[in-house]
Amino acid sequence: MRAPTGDQFALSKSTPHGEAIAVITEVAASLRVLSIGGVELTEPYGEDVLPPFGDGTVLVPWPNRVRDGLWIHEGAAQVLDITEPALHNALHGLLRDRPYTVVERTAEAVTLAATVHPTRGYPFTLDTTVRYELVDDGIRVTHGVVNVGGERAPYAVGTHPFLRVGAVPTYELTLEVAAGTRFETDARLNPIRETTVDGTEYDLRAGRLVADLDLDDAFGGVTSIDGVAHHRLTAPDGRFVELWQESDFAYVQVFTTRIFPRDDGLATAIAVEPMTAPPNALNSGQGVKWLEPGESWSGSWGIRYSGSNEGE
Repeated sequence: MRAPTGDQFALSKSTPHGEAIAVITEVAASLRVLSIGGVELTEPYGEDVLPPFGDGTVLVPWPNRVRDGLWIHEGAAQVLDITEPALHNALHGLLRDRPYTVVERTAEAVTLAATVHPTRGYPFTLDTTVRYELVDDGIRVTHGVVNVGGERAPYAVGTHPFLRVGAVPTYELTLEVAAGTRFETDARLNPIRETTVDGTEYDLRAGRLVADLDLDDAFGGVTSIDGVAHHRLTAPDGRFVELWQESDFAYVQVFTTRIFPRDDGLATAIAVEPMTAPPNALNSGQGVKWLEPGESWSGSWGIRYSGSNEGE
């Protein structure tokens, strides 16, 4: 029986921490497995299931939500399919249920491609790619896009990795997020204003225990050092997993759940999601890249591991 996420592209690389392993799926180009030296860096899911909570999927041509699936282009209403019925939003773009094709593959890297064709609410054509490359301390992910249509097109991208530090219970980890603002939301998780995190429980720059967090929040004001921002999950023994994002990924979503399905039952899990635009960006315009016909863009993020142990 074929996996519901299609073909599975397994990568491996020898590193100073031991063997790095990643598995990428054909459908949604999801990062299904990532480990180094036997230490899981992301929440894996089975080959026989769909990604729980969108685990590891690529979100194109917008991440997060579009309120009511409605936005205005050149004075005309564009109505997207409602893919989050409970909250009546269009969620996570157009490719999260679509297959990608292999452009290039080696033992340590794979590049996948998918086209965004004109559809209800998005009358544009984009050729997109995503490249996963194992490196000595984790993985580097590079997204690319070319506007192959006849008019300028709006574009944003995000992705949905759940991070972990091996077998350490996620609620025992400390989360640091390098962000100075938060998007306050309405009851349907659509933004109503962007406010500073200073003096609030959402200031995660100094670190807070995951056990104390209940988040489904987008953050801006991401602080970069030499063009790269870093968000970190640290275990009690000092090991950590870090998500880094280049400056074009100027936003990050953090989502916690207590019911993530693992082999041994439901568990606390946390997604740290790099995004080039915040929620409802097709309406606000914030972070949206408008690509002229023939124009291209690329940007990268990644996951890195640091620890005293080579395995568990």
